[in-house]
Amino acid sequence: MKPTKNLAPTAPEAQRMRLRYGFNEIDAWWHVALGEHRERIHKHLRRMNTSVIRIFVFDKPVPDPIGQWSLFAAYVQGVLDAGAVPMITFAKFHPPHDDPRNLRSFVNRCTEIVWGCMEQWGVQAMRDWYWCVWNEPNNVLIGGGLSFAQYRRIYEEVATAILDLIGPHLNGQKARIGGPAIDGTHQAFWMDWIARLVVEVDDALVGFVSWHRYGDWRPAALSASLGVDIFGVPETPEGAGFEALLMAQTPAYEARARGVGRLLVGRDILNVCGEVNAIAHHDRNYTRCLNQNAFGAAYYASALIHLVRGGADLEMRWTATDNDDAYGLLARDGAPSAACRAKELFAQHVRHGDLVSFPNCPGGAPDIDAVVSCGGDGRRSGVFVHTSAGPRTLVISDWDETLGDCDEVLRVDKSTGDEVSRERFDGTVRLDGYGVAVITTGPPDGPATR
Repeated sequence: MKPTKNLAPTAPEAQRMRLRYGFNEIDAWWHVALGEHRERIHKHLRRMNTSVIRIFVFDKPVPDPIGQWSLFAAYVQGVLDAGAVPMITFAKFHPPHDDPRNLRSFVNRCTEIVWGCMEQWGVQAMRDWYWCVWNEPNNVLIGGGLSFAQYRRIYEEVATAILDLIGPHLNGQKARIGGPAIDGTHQAFWMDWIARLVVEVDDALVGFVSWHRYGDWRPAALSASLGVDIFGVPETPEGAGFEALLMAQTPAYEARARGVGRLLVGRDILNVCGEVNAIAHHDRNYTRCLNQNAFGAAYYASALIHLVRGGADLEMRWTATDNDDAYGLLARDGAPSAACRAKELFAQHVRHGDLVSFPNCPGGAPDIDAVVSCGGDGRRSGVFVHTSAGPRTLVISDWDETLGDCDEVLRVDKSTGDEVSRERFDGTVRLDGYGVAVITTGPPDGPATR
């Protein structure tokens, strides 16, 4: 192996890597917590440096903690066994949402869960856990279509009750209570909810704000061919046109992260992209596998680069493990997709606390997103994402001359299937269509810690 130089990126935009990696694990909870392949799933979650895993209560086919505590406890323990902490999401209660009795019952059930966790795992173990109030309150189909006034009342009641329980044990650390897990995919005025939450609610009750962003919710095929209703909105372009349209959305992650960050200036509040993926649908016929194949790998890696650039604190893909659906990076038996392989490469080489910069090729290269990451131990890596369908060859010295000491190229694209190609670095990187390539000074030194 060639000797490495302890060089740091010198680009003007060099910054400390703030982003931590996370996932939602909802429909496939059994496979993560109790399934026969759970250890294989946990292994991949660790390889992706997973810090936080969001889980649901009071929605979706997950255990009801009130009547199925042992199953819920296994759900949480599965998260802990994967080396992460849970973000327990109190997803919703049935309308009417203005009924004081409904709200009182909801608050009581939430606090019963918090109390049960304190009894099961101890308060000290829970200091870094996250508590999310509601899921997509601005989405009629998912969160009930609440007004902000309705949501604020629910949030304040639940957050106050949680803080009363855990606050005395945090030794001055701010409680990680937050919301609104707002739907930001083609929804108007979604950022209003975050702006009002941080202004109108007591600062002690808001430890993070969460927003969701998918590339699109419409199908990758004509809706009539699938028998689905898209509610009168325009059809998407077909084939390559839709792929280009989706990939054109990834810079929005940076803009949104920066926008939310401006709302949080001077506040001890984390900026969380709580759901990330290309297409918001569970059916592979609907998505044409674009969430999981080489295209999905490039989309996710591009989104990650833009979230890093935008200063987000946490990203959470929907989802890690699929329940025979079109979302997950992993199958129920723990088999990784191309998108999983790309996330592993990214997370192992661009790590929390690294110094990162974002090189640009002279003359411009709009089809390439890139980040160079340098660890304190001299580890140095460049990640290059190809966001177009054709073949591409990059001369790396055109991007960053300090990467010349790298030893190997790790690559995921349409030619590699669900595996990683490992090659000697000769000064160039070749990608066969959509894909992700990493050049590095050597193998990663293991998963990063939280």
